[in-house]
Amino acid sequence: MIPEAQKHDVSVLHASPAAAAGPAHVEVPVAYDGLLLAGFGGPEGQDDVIPFLRNVTRGRGIPDERLEEVAHHYRHFGGISPINAQNRSLKAALEAELARRTIDLPVYWGNRNWAPYLEEAVTDAAASGHTNLLALATSAYSSFSSCRQYREDFARVLEATDLAGTVTIDKVRQFFDHPGFVQPFIDGVRDAVAGFLDEGISAEAIRVLFSTHSIPTADAERSGPRDRGFGDGGAYAAQHLAVAEVVMAAVTAEIPAAAQIGWELVYQSRSGPPTQPWLEPDVNDVIAGLPAAGVQAVAIVPLGFMSDHMEVLWDLDTEATDAAAEAGLRSVRTPTPGIDPTFVAGLVDLVEERLNGTPSADRPHATALGPWFDVCRPACCENIRAGFKPAVSGIAP
Repeated sequence: MIPEAQKHDVSVLHASPAAAAGPAHVEVPVAYDGLLLAGFGGPEGQDDVIPFLRNVTRGRGIPDERLEEVAHHYRHFGGISPINAQNRSLKAALEAELARRTIDLPVYWGNRNWAPYLEEAVTDAAASGHTNLLALATSAYSSFSSCRQYREDFARVLEATDLAGTVTIDKVRQFFDHPGFVQPFIDGVRDAVAGFLDEGISAEAIRVLFSTHSIPTADAERSGPRDRGFGDGGAYAAQHLAVAEVVMAAVTAEIPAAAQIGWELVYQSRSGPPTQPWLEPDVNDVIAGLPAAGVQAVAIVPLGFMSDHMEVLWDLDTEATDAAAEAGLRSVRTPTPGIDPTFVAGLVDLVEERLNGTPSADRPHATALGPWFDVCRPACCENIRAGFKPAVSGIAP
């Protein structure tokens, strides 16, 4: 329940003047002078793995022996997460697209959990005289971990570096349904379906599983604004379902037989205690049950992920692919957006929206849920374990 005194609080921390009053969409131009690319971070060697996992789980009191249970995913790949290399590639691709459009906006990259840290990126920006930053977080959907936690990170970093009052940070809208993000998934599912059909597998024997990271159901229920009535799974599940529907409709428009293909939203990578409810069903459980439904081939779509980081390489390319093989299914894991030119161009479109103050009515969005907010609404994406902490780019709390 939001305290009565906070219902009319429209203060937005560390915001540009255009965003400070809390409009849902900032529809006036803002003269940003730097782009802050915010990533999750990942280890880049065996010695980094446990310190990295300590950062990820800070404040939860998880002993190293339990962290080692997760560490084997990283150790399997030499202790190296691909995510930092992917962000380096994304940074370069963004810089190239900005230059192509003659947009003079330097890109500063920092991570939440591993070097280079956000503190370094913000400090470097300020030292270069760039104090009006627009942030792009590497997560497309609404939830605590994929949106609000980044916003809290920005507020924490500004205070920790004594740059509060000097640097402002706004954030681009969640881009789950921007056409630039959605199109690579359409392309991947179309190619997978066409391949299965060319192999002589009937449409009725094909299943498409749209997979995303599971989160605690209590957090999912609090994702997005409280007053939108998203139901079970909150905005997090609703956004994924809406995008999956768009993808299947687009594939069917190109391949009419795809209308006979069943699909569903599944979850992966749960890490909480067994007593804590998390979003279900699990991708591997669903795969195991497909043969009984007459399914012969499955397209595994990493709908919740921007790039092929550890949850894709291990949970989908290893565990889910093995589960499909054990079930006797032909399987294909479709691509993530990565640095697909359509995706990169879409991200720069989002930056231009804010530079130009594009009216919300003119902003592209593939689902009826968009365009999402520039400034998050009150009580958006609460962390049930820790409550509300100061966060940028949103109305308090």
